[in-house]
Amino acid sequence: MESVLGLEGLPGIRAGFIGRIPGIDVDGEREEVLARLWKDQRDAADREGFEGMPFAIAEQVHGNLVVPVDKSSTFPVPGADGLITTTPGLCLAIYVADCAAVYLADRKGRAIGLVHSGKKGTEQQISVKAVEALQQSFGVEPGDLIASISPCIRPPHYEWDFSAEIVRQLQEAGVSSVSDDRTCTASFPERYYSYRREKGRTGRMLALLAIAG
Repeated sequence: MESVLGLEGLPGIRAGFIGRIPGIDVDGEREEVLARLWKDQRDAADREGFEGMPFAIAEQVHGNLVVPVDKSSTFPVPGADGLITTTPGLCLAIYVADCAAVYLADRKGRAIGLVHSGKKGTEQQISVKAVEALQQSFGVEPGDLIASISPCIRPPHYEWDFSAEIVRQLQEAGVSSVSDDRTCTASFPERYYSYRREKGRTGRMLALLAIAG
């Protein structure tokens, strides 16, 4: 599991990014492949401090719906591409394979958010919607947030650097610190799955974010 740039050592926050898992056949449809990956991804999460935490998962429809969740919520959350919470011990989890996972954490440890943002989500400003939802639902000011963007596809493998647009949107929204990993998923086949490079028949990386319980 990879650490998340900008969130390392943030008190009360656990964050990670699970890349390609060697030895698993990922030439298949999405749900079939996710089922094959599940045990290894869960085991990796447990080894890195997420043991015992339920995973909060969104449906991920390439929209901009951001939903507050707790342990009583039903998962996957229908129609959602972003989740926010103040519940300790609940792990927000987003699948990506060229799209970006955008991590949002309150520097005071009160709340977190995790969103799925590719081309469509970025155009719909889902990261800004998450910042607004954290403020409206939990009273977290944008200036108290730290954001980080996961590995995702970038030029020349993709025609638009949507990660740069996410950075711009978050800064304009008042987020105090925005980090971008700057790693291209299509450039490192040994480390990451890439939907575009592998023509849709591939695995999914898993972004994880939790408040320590």
